[in-house]
Amino acid sequence: MDQTKGSKYKYNSGCWSSFLTRFRMRTRSSSTQSEGNFLPGQGGSSEGGGGGGGGRGGWLNGKFQKLFRRPGGQDSGNNTGNIPGNNTGKIPGNNTGNIPGNNTSTDSPLLPSSPERPPSPEILQFDQILEQNRFSEASQQLIEREERLFGENPEAEGLQGHEEEVNSLAADYEALERLIVQTLKQSLSLNTGEVSTEALTSAVKAVYQEDEQDQLWKQRDGTPPGWRASGWRELHDKTVTRLIKDHMRNPSPPPADQVQQSSVEAHVCSMGRQLLADLQLVVGEVKTCYPTDVNICDFYARMFHQNISARLKKIADFGLEEKDCTFLLRWVNEYYPGLLQKPELAGDISIEPLGKLLSEELLKPLEEQYLSIKQTELMTYIRCVLEREEQKWKDGEEPKMEDGYYDSPVAYDIIQFIHGMVTLAEKVVGDLHKARSITSKLDTLMKSFKLFQDEVVKKNQSNGKAFIKANLGSVQQFTNVLQKNGHLFQEDVRIKCLSVLSDMKESAHTYLLSSVHVALKPHYGKLGTSDWLNKPEFERLLVSIQTQSEELQGSKESCHQELMCQFHQEVTVEYVKRLLKGRVKLKDKNQQDKACTTVKDDAESLHELFVKMGSKEDWLKEILTTIAEVLKLQELPAIQMQVASLGIAFPDLSNKHVAALLKLKTNISSADRKTVKETLSDALRETSGAGSRTFFSKVQVK
Repeated sequence: MDQTKGSKYKYNSGCWSSFLTRFRMRTRSSSTQSEGNFLPGQGGSSEGGGGGGGGRGGWLNGKFQKLFRRPGGQDSGNNTGNIPGNNTGKIPGNNTGNIPGNNTSTDSPLLPSSPERPPSPEILQFDQILEQNRFSEASQQLIEREERLFGENPEAEGLQGHEEEVNSLAADYEALERLIVQTLKQSLSLNTGEVSTEALTSAVKAVYQEDEQDQLWKQRDGTPPGWRASGWRELHDKTVTRLIKDHMRNPSPPPADQVQQSSVEAHVCSMGRQLLADLQLVVGEVKTCYPTDVNICDFYARMFHQNISARLKKIADFGLEEKDCTFLLRWVNEYYPGLLQKPELAGDISIEPLGKLLSEELLKPLEEQYLSIKQTELMTYIRCVLEREEQKWKDGEEPKMEDGYYDSPVAYDIIQFIHGMVTLAEKVVGDLHKARSITSKLDTLMKSFKLFQDEVVKKNQSNGKAFIKANLGSVQQFTNVLQKNGHLFQEDVRIKCLSVLSDMKESAHTYLLSSVHVALKPHYGKLGTSDWLNKPEFERLLVSIQTQSEELQGSKESCHQELMCQFHQEVTVEYVKRLLKGRVKLKDKNQQDKACTTVKDDAESLHELFVKMGSKEDWLKEILTTIAEVLKLQELPAIQMQVASLGIAFPDLSNKHVAALLKLKTNISSADRKTVKETLSDALRETSGAGSRTFFSKVQVK
């Protein structure tokens, strides 16, 4: 329009000025109600409903369309309204209206009709977005409004004349924060419908958007306004932490059919049920509302862990009775870790970083209380088992026969009790090394078991042999457990118990075999004599051995086999001892050959008999065979080699044994005997006897 001076134009200029004043007021007023378009010429939000063309240009364009309407009521062609990207109003490139750069003249009222356009989408107000729980969109809109106000001037104090816009933005931020916190507080109620996954997802997204805006303020080195709720991530974490605290304070009640429990058990079990239900919800649904790179499941697990830990600490500090002490320890060391290791949780929750629910400082007195009680229970039980068995013996009863042998419940009952108690203790205290301390006094009780057996041997009652045979089974069972399940016992205790058991087995064998050797003594007396060289004497010994062995029946098969091995060894010892007494003199080669043949035949006969009775001691035959060879050999070097070989196999072979053996051969000189003994000494020094058997130490010679 030509700006010519004149009264007409002065009047029009006044109207124009008044019009623009009203326009600015209208625009500023509208900005407090719209979704972010409170600055002149500002475009719409990038997130739906963000502000469109509701600013000065859009409103002015609409007014001008009414002023310069085409005949017939048609608009001048601009129907875009508040659509983002509209090129109307004062936006550069706009080709309509009375705005600089407009190529459409207002002096040409007859313009071509513009084509009909589709209706504009509904532009939602900020409050409407919040009502629909579209928090991320609301957050984005507020961030854009914040940027328009503070983007070019990051100092909050530098905004003069925008107090109304700032106050509106602060109020909207407060409303957003309140609703996001409310939604986060309902995170563990997704399965009840109190909040939707869409709402929680949008709230989480808004938190991360606002956190990014916090970082932007830091990068600008600006001072954010005091009303801006910085620290949105911290707000999220605190809100979730309070939510978890509330859930653990008021956990789900126990089932109606719950077995009677103490108040401690009931409360801890309720927390456990609530924990499992909440973590299943977190893994199943809450996780989907967060970005994939956020370990939200670990965060929830950590917060639950810390809260439960604090509650259990208060319980532990209170002082607990035995039942509650046991339960609390087991819940901490077994039930709680097992809960986190459930298949539906294990893939999303890292257990190891959580650590234990209670510190070692708190656990130690509870563990000591529990282990002390269990040790007392174990010792008391073992004493009762032994006393019960001893009372049966005193009353003249015999042990129960089972499958043809005497059986004692002593070992079975005690072993089962020890195994069960140590296994349970390991679960309760979470440490096998600590758990097995309850067996630290087992060696003392094992000595009590030995004292009972010694009493049986000493009294030698009519039921004594039956009890000793039964005890052999118990000794074997105890030995097997100590050797194969050594983890149940402290090492020093295990070694002491094995030593006691070895003494008990030896004592039992001696007791059972002593009467047999008494019966065989007359036959032993014929060995190594002139009569011995005649077959009938040794054959009578074999018959007597077989007869007496029947008295040894009645122990468990494996125990009977050990007894037969011992019997076999003792008969062989007796045989060599009688031979080395030197009551027969082998003057020439013929006599020596005959003696060699006799010893070899006897060795074979003894071996066959004892193998038939269950012995596995094949090596005893080799001793007699080697002795027979020494009796036969005539050349000194050959004798030296044979004796050295025997000494290497049995390092307890002494010069006394060699001298007694060589004295049977009257045709060997004392010098040769000395040479042979020196050869033995040299052989023993070179081998040191490691890992070899012992035999000759049981053969006493003068």
